[in-house]
Amino acid sequence: MTQSNAWRIKAILTGSAGNLVEWYDWYIYATFSLYFAPVFFPKGNYTAQLLNTAAIFAVGFLMRPIGGWLFGRIADRSGRKASMTLSVLMMSFGSMLIAFTPSYNSIGVLAPALLLIARLLQGLSVGGEYGTSATYLSEVATPERRGFYSSFQYVTLIGGQLTALAVQLLLQYVFLTDQQLHEWGWRIPFIIGALLAFFALYLRTHMQESTSFSKSENKTAKGSVKELFRQYPRAVITVVGLTMGGTLAFYTYTTYMQKFLVNTVHLSIERSTVLTFLLMLIYAGIQPLFGLLSDKYGRKPLLIGFGIFGTLLTVPILTTLSHVTTESAAFMLILVALVIVSGYTSINAVVKAEMFPAEIRALGVGFPYAMTVALFGGTAESIALYFKKIGHEPWYYWYVTVCIFISLLVYITAKDTKYTSYLDKDRTEPSA
Repeated sequence: MTQSNAWRIKAILTGSAGNLVEWYDWYIYATFSLYFAPVFFPKGNYTAQLLNTAAIFAVGFLMRPIGGWLFGRIADRSGRKASMTLSVLMMSFGSMLIAFTPSYNSIGVLAPALLLIARLLQGLSVGGEYGTSATYLSEVATPERRGFYSSFQYVTLIGGQLTALAVQLLLQYVFLTDQQLHEWGWRIPFIIGALLAFFALYLRTHMQESTSFSKSENKTAKGSVKELFRQYPRAVITVVGLTMGGTLAFYTYTTYMQKFLVNTVHLSIERSTVLTFLLMLIYAGIQPLFGLLSDKYGRKPLLIGFGIFGTLLTVPILTTLSHVTTESAAFMLILVALVIVSGYTSINAVVKAEMFPAEIRALGVGFPYAMTVALFGGTAESIALYFKKIGHEPWYYWYVTVCIFISLLVYITAKDTKYTSYLDKDRTEPSA
């Protein structure tokens, strides 16, 4: 292995490891909220306690566009390394704050206040992580394998969910009783997350800066939202358009699907959890395969494939899924859906990175993406549950279909970034 390849592999592993830790820390809040909800809020209605924790979760989601802007500015002005290091440090601090905050019975309203502060920090962190890590992984990859290497961002994103789920299963079935989890065991995953984040912090403090940033010109003008919208309005609109349908489909078939299997398909919570874990494991594994396909045939065919099959098959898949009676049938239907969505998730990071020059790339990737995810991905579950509540669950299937179709129109009219990439103007070797 040459020195150049060794550096590149180390850089990708470092960036990916930090990304996995960040998403693990982000998802354990939702995974363990059933256990810690009564700890941070006054005694009373359990549903009200869950709603309070869900509201704080939503606030964290709304912080992601601010994080995309803030860390995009840092990455474009001070470097990808500085941004990614600060991001993982902030996530670690948020997890530690949740892990060690006393209960409402001990410190009163200060408990939910500290929980809110912790979640705001984590929302900022994960909002900045996407744009900067997508930029970094795309910049350090070789041109002929850019789609493959950048696909590991979603591998580690999904891996964060899988790790959170695996920790939950181990604590539930191996190490702790239900009472222990409610009393103090829920703090363990946050402590694990904080420790892992410190390990990721160590790796990132020793990572090398991408030469795309090091060699970019006009450093004093970097990170300006005004410049982003003034000079690259078409690219910004394209990022919003191509993200809309993809992020909605992703959250539909991942985070919401576990609840769909319980509430609509009527599987048990335990069986739904196991089924979701297996599906997500396969889903993570196929991302690099689609990345390789994009390196050979271009980004546009994969995006158009997702758009066409997503538009045509979303309603049939979800309608059929709502009436299945066996786990194997549910498994196959969701797997087909995840394969379709992979046409977006596997390459969306590199496609966005290829649209912007180095001096404004992290902001251009992260900010419009975070806004779109907050509007469509973050609201997916609420909209789906609302339609179900009013007795019109199929309306949600059509909502997803329409959003994917709008994205399809963007895919058809946009250029294939593999052949028009700003990254081809960069040199990806580390400077001496």
